[in-house]
Amino acid sequence: MRTANPTLNANTFQRLDRRSGENQMTISGAVNKTGALLILLVASSAITWNMIATGTISPMVCTAGGLIGGLILALITCFKKTWAPVTAPLYAIVEGLFVGGVSIMYATIAGPQGFGGTGGSIVMQAVVLTFGVLFTMLAAYRLGIIRATEKFKMGVFAATGGILLFYLIAIVLGFFGVNIPHLHEATPLGIGISIFIIVIAALNLVLDFDLIENGAKQGAPKYMEWFCAFGLIVTLVWLYIEILRLLAMLASKRD
Repeated sequence: MRTANPTLNANTFQRLDRRSGENQMTISGAVNKTGALLILLVASSAITWNMIATGTISPMVCTAGGLIGGLILALITCFKKTWAPVTAPLYAIVEGLFVGGVSIMYATIAGPQGFGGTGGSIVMQAVVLTFGVLFTMLAAYRLGIIRATEKFKMGVFAATGGILLFYLIAIVLGFFGVNIPHLHEATPLGIGISIFIIVIAALNLVLDFDLIENGAKQGAPKYMEWFCAFGLIVTLVWLYIEILRLLAMLASKRD
């Protein structure tokens, strides 16, 4: 089994004790845990949005704090899977700071910040589209329209690795005042790049579904429900941010 999601890889269920009965991971358990993490993430994001909108805290503080805190918790969760029942909810809460901060920053770029204005509307659109993609990919996977074959997994893995390398290079160059052309610009090429990244993020969901299903079949320990839910949240946050970035570019182009 292979997945491009760094938290859910081919070795995720190796070297784990096989369980049975109540101590065994189930698909429904992973779904419930994912729902719980989503609630925490959305609540944290909404609170962060409100605090930034009222001037209580700076969006950069929330974005940077959420990004760094989320990265630390993600690394801990990856290396200490047994801690996932604690670190996964903490990750969702901390990542909500990042999501809320980024959301209001893109909303500001796009237009008025209120939910009734252009800026607020792209946030709601991004949320709806993210869940739309999630359920569409889930349906395609369950119906067998998209199958997580080895070639499929390798292709998505390679594409995701290329995107991560591309982002890393862009970040490093940014420290030296060098910006990669079209990456954040509302040009045909910039929009095309954004759509490509969204497609790859969506395909990662299929790999996550496949790994969760295989984990349940292999009798993984109960705490892996939290770990797999955490991995799915990582992909959903990535997908949401990319959709939001695309909508912000399109909104700025219209203006």
